[in-house]
Amino acid sequence: MTKLDIISDPICPWCYIGKTKLDRALEANPDHDFEIEWHPFQLNPEMPTQGMDRREYLETKFGGQQGAVDVYSQIDQAAQQVGLKLNFAGIKRTPNTINAHRLIHWAGIEGRQNAVVDRLFKAYFKEGRDISDHSVLVRIATGAGMDGEMVRSLLQSDSDSDDIRARDADARHKGVSGVPCFVIENQYVVSGAQPVEMWDRVIKEIAEKAKETPA
Repeated sequence: MTKLDIISDPICPWCYIGKTKLDRALEANPDHDFEIEWHPFQLNPEMPTQGMDRREYLETKFGGQQGAVDVYSQIDQAAQQVGLKLNFAGIKRTPNTINAHRLIHWAGIEGRQNAVVDRLFKAYFKEGRDISDHSVLVRIATGAGMDGEMVRSLLQSDSDSDDIRARDADARHKGVSGVPCFVIENQYVVSGAQPVEMWDRVIKEIAEKAKETPA
């Protein structure tokens, strides 16, 4: 197996676009041997627990309304190019993502990370859900085949919160300053929402090397 570590935040639109492109390449190469693991990175580590008004957040981050419009029109165009229809108008609040990252971590223990990450992206970018809300996260977990009541119980505690923050800090210490960030076999780092063609080439190159390597 080829380990592919993905450092991401479920409120990052480029992460959703990047995952979609990677998924297209994986679907076109069903015999790929990628073993994928998702890792935490908070775009807004200082975000209040209750989150903040989406419009206020964007205008503060991008220097006003026009700045936010300019940035997100580019993101929307990139999303449409891969067939994603993102409902930015439906997002009313920008959440703190620590709880979403905790859920992704627990999903990893059960081998359900990809399903949970996909549902988090859809809940936030298509349904406008607050993915810091416990009930939303429990619904996502249940939909991915996890024990909803167990997840609810864990969310009501501080379980793994410090671990998530430590892993986020470790990624920054290692030089990660933006996401998505893809690490192949703990050797090769690829940043950003890469084209489907790039992933297709990488998958094929890995397959060729595997054939050349004596059993």
